[in-house]
Amino acid sequence: VQLQASGGGLVQAGGSLRLSCAASGNIFRINTMNWYRQVPGKQRELVASITGGGTANYAGSFRGRFTISRDNAKNTVYLQMNSLKAEDTAVYSCTAFVVSTPGGFSSIEYWGKGTLVTVSS
Repeated sequence: VQLQASGGGLVQAGGSLRLSCAASGNIFRINTMNWYRQVPGKQRELVASITGGGTANYAGSFRGRFTISRDNAKNTVYLQMNSLKAEDTAVYSCTAFVVSTPGGFSSIEYWGKGTLVTVSS
């Protein structure tokens, strides 16, 4: 299973970006999908999660500015980021808990390479 994140780039403070992360490979079902971010020199932090049924949860200060969503038909998770601040500059990565066997219950968490978001002040 591979995860490919895209949509990062350079944006001015106050602007918006939409990140995408598409999963491919041996996939029967994807349960929870997550977005994380890591600022250089700091620990990776969870930004948001979304269950297979579409229930979203946000960590800390991201609620209200960031919106996570998913398209199960495309095995893709999105992160809409609004009102971006310079401190949102980070590498954003996605994970997915994948069930590869029809009728299976056990899932494995896969990580994708991140996409860099740079917010200029």
